[in-house]
Amino acid sequence: MSARGASSGAGWVLPTAGAVARRPSLWATGVRQALVLAAPGWWRRPPFLPLPSPSYLRFRSQAAYGGDGDRPPDPADVVTYLRWCRDVRRSRRPDPRRTPGSPL
Repeated sequence: MSARGASSGAGWVLPTAGAVARRPSLWATGVRQALVLAAPGWWRRPPFLPLPSPSYLRFRSQAAYGGDGDRPPDPADVVTYLRWCRDVRRSRRPDPRRTPGSPL
């Protein structure tokens, strides 16, 4: 990886997309998170994918793996993150079985 860090290339995208592609239950969450985390104006710059900004990706790499942020995201870690996002989103939904004012 170059001195610019994990975000300097998109070589991590295909293995990560493959890991997510094998898990259809995470597809909607993956698309949602890609759009939420995409760098502003991503459609104007190659590789024309909704990827996080290089500085955000470098920060997340430093936080997750230590070092200077030059490690690309591990596909298994991305899958774990997407599962967490999905579970948090589900937990925030109201329970359709409960009616307002009913006891827990």
